[in-house]
Amino acid sequence: MTYIIEGSTGPWEIVVGLEVHCQVVSKSKLFSGASTTFGNEPNTNVSLVDAAMPGMLPVINEECVRQAVKTGLGLKARINLESVFARKNYFYADLPQGYQISQFDKPIVGEGTIILDMPDGSTKSVGIERLHLEQDAGKSMHDQDPKYSHIDLNRSGVALMEIVSMPDIRTPEEAGAYLTKLRAIVRYLGTCDGNMNEGSMRCDANVSVRRPGAEFGTRCEIKNVNSIRYVMQAIEIEAKRQVEVIEAGGEIVQETRLYDPRLGETRSMRSKEMAHDYRYFPDPDLLPLVFDQAFVSEIEKTLPELPDEKKARFMRENGLSAYDAGVLVADQEKAAYYEVVAKGRDGKLAANWVITNLFGALNKLEVPVTESPVTAENLGKLLDLISDDTISGRIAKDVFEIMIETGNDPEKIVEEKGLKQITDTGAIETAIDEVIAANSDKVQEIRDGKDRMLGWFVGQVMKSTGGKANPGMVNQMLRDKILG
Repeated sequence: MTYIIEGSTGPWEIVVGLEVHCQVVSKSKLFSGASTTFGNEPNTNVSLVDAAMPGMLPVINEECVRQAVKTGLGLKARINLESVFARKNYFYADLPQGYQISQFDKPIVGEGTIILDMPDGSTKSVGIERLHLEQDAGKSMHDQDPKYSHIDLNRSGVALMEIVSMPDIRTPEEAGAYLTKLRAIVRYLGTCDGNMNEGSMRCDANVSVRRPGAEFGTRCEIKNVNSIRYVMQAIEIEAKRQVEVIEAGGEIVQETRLYDPRLGETRSMRSKEMAHDYRYFPDPDLLPLVFDQAFVSEIEKTLPELPDEKKARFMRENGLSAYDAGVLVADQEKAAYYEVVAKGRDGKLAANWVITNLFGALNKLEVPVTESPVTAENLGKLLDLISDDTISGRIAKDVFEIMIETGNDPEKIVEEKGLKQITDTGAIETAIDEVIAANSDKVQEIRDGKDRMLGWFVGQVMKSTGGKANPGMVNQMLRDKILG
């Protein structure tokens, strides 16, 4: 898919690389035993290490290391058996130490790949440059007091995995697909909950423009965007801004910018620092992080079936299209729901009902699949009622609406409302005879070669039976009666 911005001087191409900060799922912080629970009172999840009290030494959290390795394996990336923690020096009110413990030239995870699932069913590979572990900073709050800024250190020292992509992304849609896929992978792995609204997954987008196929242009970094939709908007708006600047005879300055979704614009925040501005050096309080291949192999044994493998299995075993399989595996709970519905049944029919009917209804209700009023077991029972001709497909939709409203068992609904399909040939024949007797002129039209009128007769019989007659039987019996 090619995304071109048509400027006044010709076409331009977007080049994007994403840096995603994923908060590691662990009960305590990267170098302290303080809690990582979200939503606690300000400054209650803080140890002496997090507050940078003199003489306090960091101690590595093994669980965070395991989670980083597990994520690296999920990204099909190289795991580095030796990595080094470095100090990234900068001064800010919510960074008590005056530096952030991060990783620089020797990260825990090296190059990997993410396969994007695009809306048209195609796929695209985006390279991962690295994944490194680092501490989060605290939080400055400027709306608590008219004169002072407040500092909350609950987040200070929380373990983050910074996942850096190669500059392989060329459209806002690809950026959205990348974040969607990355979030699905870390959620499947259980290494990050992916809740962007809680700040446990945050994205910085590096955006530049160039003439198609030319050298990369100067990039600007859009900092801390907290939703996939906003990332896509920010990339498009920033790229158009850069094109306008260049075409007006200006130059793009490498800088950090903020995206304002309310005004639909990016604003300059500060000039972009280079690595030497941070004066990285190995943290003298921490030894190099060294583990063996056996440690990695043990973690590899715990990997679940990941989205790409699950998608391939759904296509292979259930005959699904790449698009349908992609929709179902994008969320672990949706995939699990579908598997229950599809077990022992027609996989394509199950997918159609889950994606079209169920997801459509849940979107209207604004509830996730985990809170669906229709259980997977009950939706499976509804498909069984269609398959064994107890009800027609049309009646099934009515039953499904009642299931959404009440959460009731479909068998019970069909029984109570008398919705069983009529397969009694005598009853159907009576209904057909009545319709034929009332419409002799239209019968003659069919006999004169107007076959399309047969559909009208089927509709009339279905109407007279309240939609409960078996449509296939109605069609065949009408043909026999009218055309002999």
